[in-house]
Amino acid sequence: MSKTKWMAGLAASAAAVMTLSGFAATASAATSSSTTLTVVPNVLATWQDNFNPFSGTNSVSGTLGNVYETLFYFDNTTGKQFNLLGKNFKFSNGNKTLTVNLQTKAKWTDGQAFTAQDVVFTFDQLKKYPDADTNGIWQQLQSVTAHGKYQVVFQFKTPNIPYAEQYVLGGTYIVPEHEWKSLGDPAKAKITYDKAIGTGPFKVLSFSTQDVKYTANKDYYGGAPKIQTLSYPAYATNSAADLALASGQVQYAGINIPDIQKTFVDADPAHNHYYFPPNNPVELYPNLRNPLLAQLPVRQAMNLAIDRKELSVKGETGYETVASPNGLIPTQSSWLDPSLPAADKTFTVNDKKAEQILQKAGFKKDSNGIYAKDGKELSFTLLVVAGWSDWDEDALLISQQLQKIGIQVKVSQQQYSAYYNEIDPGAGQTPHYDLAISWTNAGPTPFTTFHDLLDSKGGFNIEGFKNATVDSALADFAQTTNLAQQKKDLYKVERIEAEQLPVLPLLNGALWYEYNDANFTGWSTKSNLWIDPSPYNYQSAAIIMDRLQPKK
Repeated sequence: MSKTKWMAGLAASAAAVMTLSGFAATASAATSSSTTLTVVPNVLATWQDNFNPFSGTNSVSGTLGNVYETLFYFDNTTGKQFNLLGKNFKFSNGNKTLTVNLQTKAKWTDGQAFTAQDVVFTFDQLKKYPDADTNGIWQQLQSVTAHGKYQVVFQFKTPNIPYAEQYVLGGTYIVPEHEWKSLGDPAKAKITYDKAIGTGPFKVLSFSTQDVKYTANKDYYGGAPKIQTLSYPAYATNSAADLALASGQVQYAGINIPDIQKTFVDADPAHNHYYFPPNNPVELYPNLRNPLLAQLPVRQAMNLAIDRKELSVKGETGYETVASPNGLIPTQSSWLDPSLPAADKTFTVNDKKAEQILQKAGFKKDSNGIYAKDGKELSFTLLVVAGWSDWDEDALLISQQLQKIGIQVKVSQQQYSAYYNEIDPGAGQTPHYDLAISWTNAGPTPFTTFHDLLDSKGGFNIEGFKNATVDSALADFAQTTNLAQQKKDLYKVERIEAEQLPVLPLLNGALWYEYNDANFTGWSTKSNLWIDPSPYNYQSAAIIMDRLQPKK
């Protein structure tokens, strides 16, 4: 990823469902039938009438994927490619030219034809209004041109195949020129429910602050969906959504439910199912601009003192497993460097060794019982989102664990917007935090995580890490499709991550997914995981809902 606003919003939505409990639902019970699917990708008290795909976290759930589509979708969970508005693509000219052939039967939901000019217009708008270009696409692109009605050619400044696939082909939602050419800045355009014109498998049927409904697009180029209606009710609290899900009023959700076997599965064992596969890494980010945290012995000591198993069991109630020191999530195990030392493959807790490392580096305990050097204590503030109950508990546990080795950590819980502005204040601005718990989005390969996290120009290098070997290895990876060479490049990065600790991996972040299959078949399941199943990964969710079949 470049850490996009909307991708951050997806993760935020996923995490937000963990936060609330104890109030009544604001939405009336949804009606379950063989033609209507009720979806709860996140918990929000009310919907705002905003169907702008460039509005990030402010747009209504279902806007992306259901209504607006990307050219292709590259699945993070399975690594599969799904063709959407694009039929196929090819790199040439030393991988600096990307030619895309488009669907010839696609139409906008107002009946007008979709053409290459709509694609060119969308990308040109991002160039004209940089605030809408949250992926930094035009830092990579040189030009976008239409060749006839159904072919688009992208010219890149330098080869970057993973970036081109994930953000140009798979991360930019295409809008109709005939509607948007008079709207100005895409990020500020006002698109209400009756103005949402897309190419997707569904279109907006109705809007209220308590429920948004989509109806099947009968003219969809991939064939009309079998589900006639999608209902997205608003729930004020996690507990209210849990109850609706357990009772069958909701059939598709992405909620962290405590004791899910008892509270959800046992309510209808024949039809209620869940799967929480590892989806992305969750890390402790040290701000390396802090002269104390910039010292490797300090990070090494912290790394040895953090008991990740305790975080997994107590903070995450067993839903999230302990991370790997090399930064890979379990589904990416095929990329693991087989020559890594054992110490770089698993974490150990060793408080005694942690203190020895600090002492060797010249730190001594002061009268407060805190290690210090040159009058500066190892005392830091740990930033976390208020109300994200699992991360809040993780932060408190980390504070207690580091206190044992003479490092003081004060936990600061802030609302999401304030938290995010602290760790990622925007281009040209410096993050002002000491420590923070956050995530990094995964991609079809580990390149996505490593580039965003560790490349000196990475989209979420909030810690400020710079390493020429990492930059060179990732640049080399981006220019080739040779798998053996790509693995050699990432092996270098894995070793640096494990030994230099630019960030401290904590957990394998879970993908939250519950479903009821009483009325529909074709779900992505643990035994047949054909696509990322989470409802808050909107493009994959739209593909799932487009392909579900009513039970006969």
